[in-house]
Amino acid sequence: MLETAIKRIEEQQAKLKEGTAAWVVGEQLKDICRREAKSAELIAQDLQVESMSITEAEKRIKAFSDKNVGKEKFFCVTPVEADRILREFYGLPSALAEEETPKAAEPAVDSGKLIDISDFL
Repeated sequence: MLETAIKRIEEQQAKLKEGTAAWVVGEQLKDICRREAKSAELIAQDLQVESMSITEAEKRIKAFSDKNVGKEKFFCVTPVEADRILREFYGLPSALAEEETPKAAEPAVDSGKLIDISDFL
């Protein structure tokens, strides 16, 4: 599914000028897809719907920025905030939910018996 998601993102990016905000959203989505198989599957499905395009996702990020502009008339959306907005927009699980945490080894059961090395020979 990763290849499908990347292909769909790149198809949409091809219609945009490289480096534009929507194009960069595609790059961030590709990064998410490469790290998270479940997210790649969801993104691949969503990108088939025009209202879920990378251009529409970028509009969500811009709306967040516009809402937070202060008297400086400037607001920077950090990659962390953009990630949160994209996850909400596409209904993706949190990055922490996707991380595979190694399972702790089960502790050895102490039966109280001594081990005789000759049992292994």
